[in-house]
Amino acid sequence: MADTHQRAGINGQVPAPMGRGDIAHLISGQLGERRAAVPAPPAAQSATPGGTTSPAAVPKLAGVPTELLPVGWEVIEALQADVSAQLSRRDPERTMAEPDRRALARSLTNTAVADWATKFAQGHAPLTQDQEARIATAVYDAMFRGGRLQSLLDEDGVEDVMVDGLTAHVEYYNKPRRTIDRVADSHDELITWVNRMARQSGQGERALTQATPMVGFRMPDGSRVTASLLTSRPSVVIRKHRILQHGIGELVQWQSINPLLERFLVACIQARMNILVVGDMGAGKTSLLRALGREIPPAERLVTLESDRELYLDEPGPKPGPVTFAFEARQSNGERTVGERLAGEVTIADMFATALRYNATRVVVGEVRSTEIVPMLQAMSAGGSGSMCTMHVRRPHAIVSRLVQLCTEAGMATEAAHHLIASAIDVVVYLTYLDETGIGGRKHRFVSHIYEIHDVVGEGGRPTTTELFAPVAGEPRAVFQNLPSFIDELERTGLVDRSWLASNPTGWWGRPLQTVGRR
Repeated sequence: MADTHQRAGINGQVPAPMGRGDIAHLISGQLGERRAAVPAPPAAQSATPGGTTSPAAVPKLAGVPTELLPVGWEVIEALQADVSAQLSRRDPERTMAEPDRRALARSLTNTAVADWATKFAQGHAPLTQDQEARIATAVYDAMFRGGRLQSLLDEDGVEDVMVDGLTAHVEYYNKPRRTIDRVADSHDELITWVNRMARQSGQGERALTQATPMVGFRMPDGSRVTASLLTSRPSVVIRKHRILQHGIGELVQWQSINPLLERFLVACIQARMNILVVGDMGAGKTSLLRALGREIPPAERLVTLESDRELYLDEPGPKPGPVTFAFEARQSNGERTVGERLAGEVTIADMFATALRYNATRVVVGEVRSTEIVPMLQAMSAGGSGSMCTMHVRRPHAIVSRLVQLCTEAGMATEAAHHLIASAIDVVVYLTYLDETGIGGRKHRFVSHIYEIHDVVGEGGRPTTTELFAPVAGEPRAVFQNLPSFIDELERTGLVDRSWLASNPTGWWGRPLQTVGRR
């Protein structure tokens, strides 16, 4: 394919490609400065096979703090366009495997930055090796990672980056929110960034347009992105997964659970209990589910079903795991079929039938939000012992009501929903999220309740529950309350002894929770 990498001008004109000499001239005499007089080079727009966009098409996003970079972003963008053009010439048909293509891009980037730095040093103080490395990293990030927002995602402790129009709010796990006034020059620029990232995710049908005003995908580092045009301004929320390879032992270290709860939950996994993990938004449901999934014996066969990939149980973890097939839902392209179904859409509910044909010994659903609740519960009750899923619930007492609500929205009668819930779920784990950053504290995420679900009692009744672990006075985290009816099964795993449960129940947490009032 002929090299089509040209840089679209602001007024629609297409100037000649910029060479390395032009790049050196661009920043001549401007090391460490931010020149308003020299406009940043516009992002290159170029066609590649299959209608995708080249790495050079990553739009610039302005205003993100770049104190670690010794040059302005106009230099990064110019170098990025140069390297992208070289990459296209070396692999015009994109026949290289993606890891090899990225390795080549990294090599070309290092060479381009070194050549540019040599020319720059002829009239200025030479850059240090560390400064050159930071420039090369920024160029690579603009091509294959999060571009200008990547510097925010790479900060320690970042959990969410929320962009509202041109303003970004950064949420951390252990400190208050930070606001950045301007991360894009225009709303169109932000939308272009979203669509570039969506294409890079491998989901070409996921684009943010007026026809499809909501889009979700994951970035190369696994961060989950949700964007919308239905808000008053274009908005983007990026949820970063800080911890992907953790096991349940790390949850003990982070005080999300204690050693007794660790043994109890792992015994539930080994005894093939069906587990529902619930809590409010941001409580750590996915982190706990991922850790529990890593406790499934390696001799089993696991299927995971997710709307957006977050569990990563099919990738190597801290110890060997089961054979895992990871299914991911697919959004539509905005069109509708004759039957008014969204064309190209594949939901979690759609994937259940195929997943069950894989003869999985367990099914794990990343999050139940809608009608997929029915096939999930049916799979649990019809022999899918040891299956798990998460669900958003604001308060512990509303767990059964929330399950019934989703079942009835899927078309089930209330009484039928009660019986299905009772026959499917054995254990419910509730996570509490306590955010004290606004009053000088930190964020706390911990298991506060564990329930056992029993059969329906009486005609027209609801499933009954037993509180196995719950908070007590002075301790908001889960403390033993009652023995489960399946304690014999847990003891047969060799992981739990019933005598431990009632022995010094509050002492298993060690020191008290370090809330603001207890400092």
